Amino acid sequence: MSKAPQAEQLRLLGLQALDSRLNQLQRQAAAVKSNPELAERAGHVASADSELVVAATGLADAERELTRSEDDVQAVVTRLERDQQRLNSGTGSSKDLTALQSEVASLTKRRSDLEDIELEIMERVEATRTAKQEIQARTDQARRHLGELEAARDSQLAEVGAEATRLLAERTELAGTFDPGLVGIYDKTLARRGVGAARLFHGTSEGSGMQLSPGDLADIRKAAEDDIVFCPDSGCILVRSSEWGN
Repeated sequence: MSKAPQAEQLRLLGLQALDSRLNQLQRQAAAVKSNPELAERAGHVASADSELVVAATGLADAERELTRSEDDVQAVVTRLERDQQRLNSGTGSSKDLTALQSEVASLTKRRSDLEDIELEIMERVEATRTAKQEIQARTDQARRHLGELEAARDSQLAEVGAEATRLLAERTELAGTFDPGLVGIYDKTLARRGVGAARLFHGTSEGSGMQLSPGDLADIRKAAEDDIVFCPDSGCILVRSSEWGN
């Protein structure tokens, strides 16, 4: 059976306290990183981005259609102005002027129809642009909310990291004051069991929270004061004080 002075075994509780806090910080960091609200907000941003792409594509299509419509109107206007000038000049035969009058009337009707189409497209462009602006505003808001959550997460992780760094340095310093054999047993037990050492107080193992059986307590009473004994339930080193068996 491995041995260590009782006073050294008692000091293991300080090392365990540091390791317990470091473990808490590790769990806290994991919880902060896996915050479900972050994933939810990121999903909102992704959804808004997709909606924005659709709106932007729709607006670009509508604007191209408007440009084509404006070109169609301008082509008719240009031809109409040229024919009107020829008609106003009065040059040409009566048959030619009659045909020109008919073409001017047809072009005027065509211009009116195209301008109606142009107006309808302009209204559609404006409505699409307004919808895109609304989606852009929602996207910006979603990004702000996500950014705020990410900033809060990073701040919390920085605080946890700073405390963990400080405690790890303290833990390294404290571990260096133990006999290597004792701290080796402690570290192996910690890695295997999750708890390296715990107090045995009034017959209860604080490593498992369980009251030890009369048989287990009898075995521990037989052990020498400097013997290293283990919890039969949790497997951690049981640190005995003067009140351990009372």
